[in-house]
Amino acid sequence: MKSLRLHHYGEHPTIDEVAEPTITGPWDVIVDVGAAGLCRTDLHIIEGQWDPIQHPSLPYILGHENAGWVREVGSAVNNVKPGDTVIMHPLTSCGLCPACRIGQDSHCENATFPGLNTNGGMAQQLLTNARAVVRLEDGVQPRDVAALADAGLTAYHAVRKAADVLFPGTHAVVVGAGGLGHIGVQALAAITSATITVVDRSEEALGLAKSIGAHHTVLSTSDEDVEKRVLDITSGGAQVVFDFVGERGAELLAPRLLRNRGSHYVIGYGGAVNLPTIEIISREINVIGNLVGTYNDLVELMTLTAQGRVKLHTTVYPLDAANDAIADLEAGRLIGRGILVP
Repeated sequence: MKSLRLHHYGEHPTIDEVAEPTITGPWDVIVDVGAAGLCRTDLHIIEGQWDPIQHPSLPYILGHENAGWVREVGSAVNNVKPGDTVIMHPLTSCGLCPACRIGQDSHCENATFPGLNTNGGMAQQLLTNARAVVRLEDGVQPRDVAALADAGLTAYHAVRKAADVLFPGTHAVVVGAGGLGHIGVQALAAITSATITVVDRSEEALGLAKSIGAHHTVLSTSDEDVEKRVLDITSGGAQVVFDFVGERGAELLAPRLLRNRGSHYVIGYGGAVNLPTIEIISREINVIGNLVGTYNDLVELMTLTAQGRVKLHTTVYPLDAANDAIADLEAGRLIGRGILVP
């Protein structure tokens, strides 16, 4: 089958012909991939940032945001059948460890992470397991939801965690309205009553944010200007700041947009949060990490999608043009999410 494989860090992946996956265990599921999302994590994988954490054996197939149609199932699988349209939770979890027992799939002690430490879905087929597949409603197409499997799930997970404190009269600030952030804005509008302010360097991204639920937008020209405008809009700072960038200075700006006792949700990554401990203590502010999301988060997000309350804004590329898509993402030419279709 055709696949996009990474052979060496720092070099472009290549289109290779590889063997199709096979069923080897009772809980295995093979999916014909309908679409795979492309995001900044893929850029960081190619750079080698994930190697110390995930230790994949190169070469391997990229692609951690996947949706498609069930092709074949193992003997114990009864939640999906061949022909079902599905989206995959990014991790294949075991169901037996303490984290799985409380529904925290992303922290499974025995998980694999297709696209990060084993073969992913930028290929014609993907091997996953029964615990990872979510059956989609009739009429939902894989290319319309694939990137929700990780970017959407991660954004929704962060918003879901903060939802209890985002009641009427509160303010949420979203830093970055790109592939992650535009989903976060929709999730905030769908499940919270907060006033939403979006900060971005792109006027196009801010225009999109305004059309999908943002109440205020701030064009980022300088940190000082952004801080002044956001503190004015929020009357002293936000209860929650969602940092969907996490690098290039955004991670340093975000805490300055909080009011006392506020929370800085870190979703994007690549930089380093640097806060004096006395500031954390005196202002009682929180820095909260977010890793993917739970299986139930993904089910809830698919419900919002089926209801038309969350929609991906995408640019579709054939798998053969994967490196063109990567170049567009690196250069900032993508608004929304890139989708690869085998």
